[in-house]
Amino acid sequence: MDYSICFHDGNITDLINSRTLHARHDFNNDLQMHSSLVRRLTLEKELEGHRGCVNSIAWNSEGSLLISGSDDTQLNIWSYSSRKLMHSIETGHSANIFCAKFVPETSDELVVSGAADAEVRLFNLSRLRKSGLEERAIIPSAVFQCHTRRVKKLAVEVGNPNVVWSASEDGTLRQHDFREGDSCPPAGSSHQECRNILLDLRLGAKKSLADPPKQSLALKSFDISSTRPHLLLVGGSDTFARLYDRRMLPPLSSSQYKLQPPPCVNYFCPMHLSDLGRSSLHLTHVTFSPSGEEVLLSYSGEHVYLMDVNLDSGSTMRYSSGDVSNRISLSPLLRGVEMHSSRSGVSSNGFPRTNKAGLDRCKKLVQIAEKSLKTDTDYYYGIEACNEVLDGHGHEIGPTLMHECLCIRASLLLKRRWKSDSHMAIRDCHRALIINPSSTRALICMAEALFLLEKHKEALEFAIASRSLAPTDSEIMERVESIKKNVAAAEADKANTESDRGTKASYRAGRVLSLSDIIYHSEGDNDASIDGPEREDSEYDEELELDFDTSISTEGGYDVDSDVLPRNLNLRIHRIGDSAVETERPNGSCEWPLLSCENEAPYQPEMAVDMKQRYVGHCNIGTDIKQASFIGQRGEYIASGSDDGRWFIWEKKTGRLIKMLHGDDAVPST
Repeated sequence: MDYSICFHDGNITDLINSRTLHARHDFNNDLQMHSSLVRRLTLEKELEGHRGCVNSIAWNSEGSLLISGSDDTQLNIWSYSSRKLMHSIETGHSANIFCAKFVPETSDELVVSGAADAEVRLFNLSRLRKSGLEERAIIPSAVFQCHTRRVKKLAVEVGNPNVVWSASEDGTLRQHDFREGDSCPPAGSSHQECRNILLDLRLGAKKSLADPPKQSLALKSFDISSTRPHLLLVGGSDTFARLYDRRMLPPLSSSQYKLQPPPCVNYFCPMHLSDLGRSSLHLTHVTFSPSGEEVLLSYSGEHVYLMDVNLDSGSTMRYSSGDVSNRISLSPLLRGVEMHSSRSGVSSNGFPRTNKAGLDRCKKLVQIAEKSLKTDTDYYYGIEACNEVLDGHGHEIGPTLMHECLCIRASLLLKRRWKSDSHMAIRDCHRALIINPSSTRALICMAEALFLLEKHKEALEFAIASRSLAPTDSEIMERVESIKKNVAAAEADKANTESDRGTKASYRAGRVLSLSDIIYHSEGDNDASIDGPEREDSEYDEELELDFDTSISTEGGYDVDSDVLPRNLNLRIHRIGDSAVETERPNGSCEWPLLSCENEAPYQPEMAVDMKQRYVGHCNIGTDIKQASFIGQRGEYIASGSDDGRWFIWEKKTGRLIKMLHGDDAVPST
């Protein structure tokens, strides 16, 4: 089977010949980022110099220097031309460095780091001896100790040498101005509060799109648009990335009170992840595209997703909490209500609107996918063939071929059954039903996908609808009966499970819970932990902190031996980010109760932006700092590390996996 047909840019010879037919002003860029050249990428050099995991790497503005931060608390500066280590800095951080940046417009002399010790440190490389590595320890130019939890991401603004922004798991995004020196007042000062909070999200986390923000949002990632620096993108411990306009944010504040989060310009979240409510599912990285028109989201235990920034208010990529339930409901389709089709196609890049050769090629790709479906082999390649047709040439094909391709891809996704494949099959079936509401193939696929997601009532509705449209089709009848039997068996198992839980609950109610019951509770005893058969998470659902208070009765004033076990032990267990906990920093700042507001208006659920492309194949569970990035001057490709030590590269437009490179023998962090 010839899968090379899936590469729509052909080969280098085709590209060179196209110059005689089309006036192309971007030939050099097309040649530089041609898929055939990307597939030839190989390892060029291993840079050795750290003694711990490397958690952060970043280029300077010219791409001539590379800075890396590590668990060894060192910053290393590398030369790209010589592939050698130029400087190694002992930063003085007391815990892992998670982020490091060159400060722009400083001749690459200023670098900044953020670490798990909640500190942000600024260094001037001109203070290093010209001899290089002889003197590693230099005094930082500034130390910012405003955060109370780990600093996970730093950002700088192009052309601005005076300010750096830091995002922390304490739920705050802070703005540090170097012109003010150490912005944190010294201990004992009469003014203890650092007024540098640009964005306070300590009450910003959401469980679903319909729910109001209540819990602390531990920030994991942050980016500033290079084309519109007033736009900020943040992601953290829930499933929603948020876009803010810096010009619309309130003045810088202190951490004295937890404030309600300011309204954001947009929420970004794939629709199928917007109402799961799992605390273990969160973002590890968010970033703008080079043009600033797109954003990329990488999830822990999930995939990488691409979304548009600029959308009209009536765009089909926007959705509300009601649209989430409408997508899996038969009633809106029967009423003729058009729902969001979530088309993944992007604007054409030189493709003709009508092209017989292109249409023939699409038909061949559909045949490849159909063969994969019938032979139960090569599901992945069959899906990628459909991706090429729908996302690479969707503007060239008619509704008939598009409907066929959507149904084939949905069927292949249901057979492959990777994480979220059932949700993607529902998207395809929905689009197919908009094209042809009487499509029995789309209806029965929708029913099978809903069953896999334990949406039994909805699955039966779609199955019965398909049977009513094709009462003489033996294949449809057989699949409908199979769904009915599976639903009946699943409902019986559910009833038995609920009965068992009731028995266990009665037993637990009659005894005192031990500490192990609280900390090591079984997942089967937690109703909220059941998310259906597609759940593959192995992470904990909640982060807990333990506070121990000991008190010893010392009647008579006798000294107490330090080796004697205390007689009284007070144990407090609370969730991370609980408002009842105050964490003090050296500058005296702490988290205080929320400012109460009387007569608050009822919460109005916001709209969110849905995905337009998904990138699959890698694994992102081992770390919560793994990045996904755009590659190329125009961001034509997407790259991400994987827990298996590989580096994955996808074509942005179609989601096709272009290349896998071996990056490390351990779990990559970046």
